[in-house]
Amino acid sequence: MVQYMTTRLDTSFAALSDPTRRGILEQLGLADASITELAVKFDMTLTGMKKHVGVLEQAGLVTTKKIGRVRRCQLGPRRLEVETAWLERYRQRWDERFDELDRVVEELTRKEESDESENRE
Repeated sequence: MVQYMTTRLDTSFAALSDPTRRGILEQLGLADASITELAVKFDMTLTGMKKHVGVLEQAGLVTTKKIGRVRRCQLGPRRLEVETAWLERYRQRWDERFDELDRVVEELTRKEESDESENRE
């Protein structure tokens, strides 16, 4: 299970690490599109777009279907729940660390203000 989770996270984050691929997902969130339409939209060669779509397809984020001579793309069935949960765990940890840092800074600020007022007297 752990190996599957690691592989899935690696595949998902690798697919999402590229801004063009994130843009493709955004575009497909609006409407299905052909490889050609996506290539034009992103000012890219068909070969380059096919590679990007292939990475997204491997991650389960996009599905493609050949209709005649046209390959149509749409968002895949994956909803990124595992990836979202992983990110949320780390967001919570960072929030806790920043809350603790805020407490330390407030304490130091109070101490500094107290020292300054004592020095004036």
